[in-house]
Amino acid sequence: MSDFSNALSVSASGLKAQAQRLQHVSENIANADTPGYRRKTVSFEATHAGTGTAGAVTVSRVHLDQSAPQRIYDPSHPLADETGHYQGSTVDLMIEITDAREAQRSYEANLKMFDQVRQMSAGLMDLLRR
Repeated sequence: MSDFSNALSVSASGLKAQAQRLQHVSENIANADTPGYRRKTVSFEATHAGTGTAGAVTVSRVHLDQSAPQRIYDPSHPLADETGHYQGSTVDLMIEITDAREAQRSYEANLKMFDQVRQMSAGLMDLLRR
């Protein structure tokens, strides 16, 4: 049964990691028009075998995009400088939508794996009871 619980732990860690990734993607999308906002990305880190769930994953840290923000020309904007420009965000909606779709599919794959392991475990328990 240890292999089943390990597989469930790995799937659950993947679900949690992808949920956190989706949270940051949604924050990026919500702040796409916020002046000076820097896009957030997450890094994943494999959990070491000493924790009992080899193959599990965690979100190690959040990174802020270091690229230069867009310079937007709008002299009527309250943050515009003397040339009429202000700093936009570093968010590209096409990249965010792509990241959201990838995270959603990874989340669904982990959910499917979790369900498969749960069904296999239940089937094995039924066989052992006979």
